[in-house]
Amino acid sequence: MKRVLVSDTLSAEGINVLKQTPNIEVDVMTNLTPDELRGVIREYDGLVIRSATKVTQAIIDSAENLKVIGRAGVGLDNVDIIAASKRGIVVMNTPGGNTITTGEHAVSMMLSLARKIPQATASMKNGKWEKNKFMGNEIFNKTLGIIGIGRVGSIVADRAQGLKMNVIAYDPFMSPEAAAKIGIS
Repeated sequence: MKRVLVSDTLSAEGINVLKQTPNIEVDVMTNLTPDELRGVIREYDGLVIRSATKVTQAIIDSAENLKVIGRAGVGLDNVDIIAASKRGIVVMNTPGGNTITTGEHAVSMMLSLARKIPQATASMKNGKWEKNKFMGNEIFNKTLGIIGIGRVGSIVADRAQGLKMNVIAYDPFMSPEAAAKIGIS
């Protein structure tokens, strides 16, 4: 039986996937201090983190049985990858895990700014109703410029096209022909 420690908050669905995996025992211990993590990590074969847990060389040195560190997210700046590699510990992340969320968040921020929602909210919190001051702008038929049409940029472009916006973009790695295939000039 392999033991996995989840040291950061994950969705219940994600924890259940781990718990339903045969031959894996899962413990969830969030908000551990670095000293507490060093004290328990030697018991585990796997460690699942997000961004709160910092996996330092000191923690890795205490991880006698650790074989894998899995990051539920994109970045690995909170893991000492060199120390893990020297110990033969596999470090992995989920690069596409938040692509849709990030792209849709960008579109929601764009809509919020176009409709002047932050300013209207501040005005309302001050007890004012200044409807005419915060009418905002429609985005229909407006042109959106995107720099970088990678995973997130292409989601933003897709959502903007769904809102009937014209999308133009710059990406040194995408040919004009490839951009045209997805409706971007």
